[in-house]
Amino acid sequence: MKLNIVPARVGAQWVKEGVSTFFRQPIALTGLFLMFMAIVSLLSLLPWIGGLVGLLFVPAATLGLMAAAQEANAGKFPRPLTLMTAFRVSRHKSQQMLILGVLYMGGFLLLLGASALMDNGSFAKVYLVGGTLTKEGIMQGDFQRAMWMALFLYIPFSSLFWHASALVHWHGIGIAKSLFFSCIACFSNWRAFVVYAMTWLSVFALIAVLLGLLSSGTDDAEWVSELMLPFLLVLGSMFFSSAFFSFRDSFSTDAILA
Repeated sequence: MKLNIVPARVGAQWVKEGVSTFFRQPIALTGLFLMFMAIVSLLSLLPWIGGLVGLLFVPAATLGLMAAAQEANAGKFPRPLTLMTAFRVSRHKSQQMLILGVLYMGGFLLLLGASALMDNGSFAKVYLVGGTLTKEGIMQGDFQRAMWMALFLYIPFSSLFWHASALVHWHGIGIAKSLFFSCIACFSNWRAFVVYAMTWLSVFALIAVLLGLLSSGTDDAEWVSELMLPFLLVLGSMFFSSAFFSFRDSFSTDAILA
């Protein structure tokens, strides 16, 4: 395995390839992402433990969605079991993926714990036990500081896991090394990832503006708001598809194509 340093412009290419791959198998990729969201939603119904279990399976689900993008890119139809790719190879790799999930869950809880220092845990409680967000609550200074701290901490935290599950699955690398190489790859290619993030933010902003224009141009805006969920499902599917290409271009090996 060899780390690749890519130009900044490649970040936009990842987004483009993710979008084009989605349109090769739009129904399958949207369906898999919907399955993932449905599982997370069902787990969230369990107080406290539901959110934690959902975090446990984030690395495995991320790998499954990337594997679906790989299949779609190769002209194949991703089946529902593709979402469980992380647990279909061997017991050893399944155990490694669960350990990654435990580490992700633990790290995310530490992140929420750090944010709780800003607002006595109000922001953390919203995630862990749910609840209704009000405009007044969001506008409170303590809540905003907690939210921004969580976002600030999540950037380096996510770099540890961005490639980790794929490195474990496709390259057979141990957990500690996969976390290390994932972090190194993300920060070595930080320019491409900045372009990648800015491109996706532009796409989401464009969709929001278009929906806003539709809403303001009609007397019945309810149907426009109902379009939000389908758009989010499509954009989420495209996003995880693009994550596969960020991994593919960050490392050189033939194993990923096997």
